[in-house]
Amino acid sequence: MIALPRCAGSCIPATRRLAVVFIILSAGVAPTIAKQEPFSSLEVAKNDLPKAQALATQLAALSPKVDPKEAKAVAECAYATARRLRSQYHMFGTPIFNNFLVYHGFRKRGYCYQWTEDLFLALDALKLKTLQLHWGEAYAGTWRENNCLVVTAKGQPFERGMILEAWRHFGYLRWNLLLSDEDRYFENTKWAARVRSRAAAAKTSEPRHGVAFQRRVTATEKSSE
Repeated sequence: MIALPRCAGSCIPATRRLAVVFIILSAGVAPTIAKQEPFSSLEVAKNDLPKAQALATQLAALSPKVDPKEAKAVAECAYATARRLRSQYHMFGTPIFNNFLVYHGFRKRGYCYQWTEDLFLALDALKLKTLQLHWGEAYAGTWRENNCLVVTAKGQPFERGMILEAWRHFGYLRWNLLLSDEDRYFENTKWAARVRSRAAAAKTSEPRHGVAFQRRVTATEKSSE
């Protein structure tokens, strides 16, 4: 997660924080969000359909063994989920500014790992047979940590996968081959298993990650494993 130094949350003067709150309220963020039309969690927006089709084509091209129908389902679910989360998280401004809002309690969720968790679980519910989901992370355990979902053909090496990520792009889904990304990602199979386990157990406790505006975090649970 491209972010500010860990002390950024504590270094912001109180007056500036109050000013930010005033700006948020005066900008009418809440009313704007309230006006958004409801939609099905699996509905793909019309302007996202061409992009979802392109993603499906690229996922199917990962291997001749990939079922095109499954690739289509993943692509459509990914775009629909990103749209839903964008509304649920009330995305406003830059990714770092959203971290600020989450840190100070103006938003309940919205850190990059939370985007990845929710997208991961939405796609995992498809019970994929020819595609496989992986948890990717860059700069793990630091204030620059970023997490993403990586999709490969089943049994394919992590490095040959496709990144699905929305936090860096203001809540809009972006995808690219892992090896073409500007950051170097590594797989964390333990964290993927933990996400699945916590979801299955319906636990509500939040894990800790090294992200901007989480000054209370000195080490992540992931990095200690």
